[in-house]
Amino acid sequence: MQQNPEDSVSSSVATSLKNCGIGATSSCLATVLTFPIHKTIFRQQIHGFIIRKAFAQLCQEGLLRFYRGILPPLLAKTIQGTLLFGTYDSIIGIMMPKNINLYHRSIAGSLSGAMEALVLTPFERVQNILQDHRKDAKLPSIQSILKLFNSYRFKDKLQLGYYQGFIPILLRNGIGSALYFSFKDPIKNVLLDKDIPNGISAFVSGSLNGMIVCFILYPLSAVIANMQSQIGDEKINLWKFIKNFWASRAQSFSYVYRGSSLIMLRSCITWGLTTVIHDLLKAMQSPKK
Repeated sequence: MQQNPEDSVSSSVATSLKNCGIGATSSCLATVLTFPIHKTIFRQQIHGFIIRKAFAQLCQEGLLRFYRGILPPLLAKTIQGTLLFGTYDSIIGIMMPKNINLYHRSIAGSLSGAMEALVLTPFERVQNILQDHRKDAKLPSIQSILKLFNSYRFKDKLQLGYYQGFIPILLRNGIGSALYFSFKDPIKNVLLDKDIPNGISAFVSGSLNGMIVCFILYPLSAVIANMQSQIGDEKINLWKFIKNFWASRAQSFSYVYRGSSLIMLRSCITWGLTTVIHDLLKAMQSPKK
């Protein structure tokens, strides 16, 4: 029997919503589980503590304050998971390949990363300004930052305000998502063929992908953090900014990668947990054969 076009559209919409929900849930749970690492990194960034001292300070403050401040990253990561996995699965569904190969995964991954960049760049922009202690006096709160951005003309509001640094974020998210989705399932399948349990295979695949992507794109992430923390009346020239950033790091990759170890660990754990939870939820919601 031929399927009614309206039923087909309804089924596609339902599948897309389900995929978005799975992505949101997996990212949300992974964020809750890895928030102590996120908070330890933040204490290191603002106080210059070693890992042991930063963690000890958090422990002294007590369990009730341990998860203080989780709401903003929780919201951002939930939106990220919704967009990333929901868009990826929806694009694969639209392409409807008989056999999903590297080409399909990379295209769908890069497009889902681009969608993520389009929606989340303003969030990242505000967060990077808030984390720059040099802006504390002039822009002490989210409200003050939004007031400044909204005072710009429409074009400047985008270029100098909410979407400053959009091009490098687009590159980072597009490349990162393409790499993650291109190799997530192949690595997992190789491990499954070696009789490694499904959950462990998913965790190793997600962790390995997260760590490699973070390592490859860390210099670009450092450029983004510096570019987005800037406040000014002139549009930043990306190539000139990169050259100045490279010079400020003594033209040394070891200097550029300073501080990357704990962030790579966080990325490794976060993407490992996200992949496990996502695959588990997807398997639970798939129709039984």
